Amino acid sequence: MSPPDPGKIPQHVAIIMDGNGRWARQRGLPRLEGHRRGVETVRTVVDAAREIGIRYITLYAFSAENWSRPTDEVSGLMGLLDYFLKRELDNLVKNRVRLRTIGRTEALPASVQRELARVVEATKDFPDWNLVLALNYGSRTEVAAAARDYAIAVRDGTEKLEDASWEKFSRYLDTTGLPDPDLLIRTSGELRISNFLLLQLAYAELVFTPVLWPDFGQADLQAAVDEYTRRERRYGQTSEQIQTGEK
Repeated sequence: MSPPDPGKIPQHVAIIMDGNGRWARQRGLPRLEGHRRGVETVRTVVDAAREIGIRYITLYAFSAENWSRPTDEVSGLMGLLDYFLKRELDNLVKNRVRLRTIGRTEALPASVQRELARVVEATKDFPDWNLVLALNYGSRTEVAAAARDYAIAVRDGTEKLEDASWEKFSRYLDTTGLPDPDLLIRTSGELRISNFLLLQLAYAELVFTPVLWPDFGQADLQAAVDEYTRRERRYGQTSEQIQTGEK
């Protein structure tokens, strides 16, 4: 098997962090302990991404559907998010990692919103490394809101209907200003996308790993990247066109 090509390192990796509850259940621990260990994994993966050369990491931290979980679990998750933001600010600043968010963060608890605003503001000028947290995020909600805003722009004359394109429409998505993910990783062995970045993942490579999120480490991230570098991304072209550079 040939070694990975350093020039093919993905610029943007999106991760569905799955398996915290199963990790805890396997060890006879409360579900919240699995989530706590999952928070520890976030730092490991963000640091590993920088070492590998991945400029953007987007983590599916809390979906719009997660509100339907038991009240005590949701409360615990919000507490862990608040803890993560307070603990990680110094580390993000030291490593010059910019924090961004996607999703309807205005629905999060006020204390979490304050911490998010503080960390986003403190890291906003760091251009090289980016951590994006998807919070209260659902792709269908995002697309519906973008379609509404685009329609309003057409009505108001700031957009022209005949000029509609992906490039123009994508500016109304939560991810405006971010490159589309090159690679999606889902942990825990589940084989679905779960309403995550449905339009942005149109040409992403998908890697599913059985490793539960609290056990996911630098070696696992590197293995996924290695798998990515061995794949041929054709964007509708043939292998021969890619190899020869012909149009």
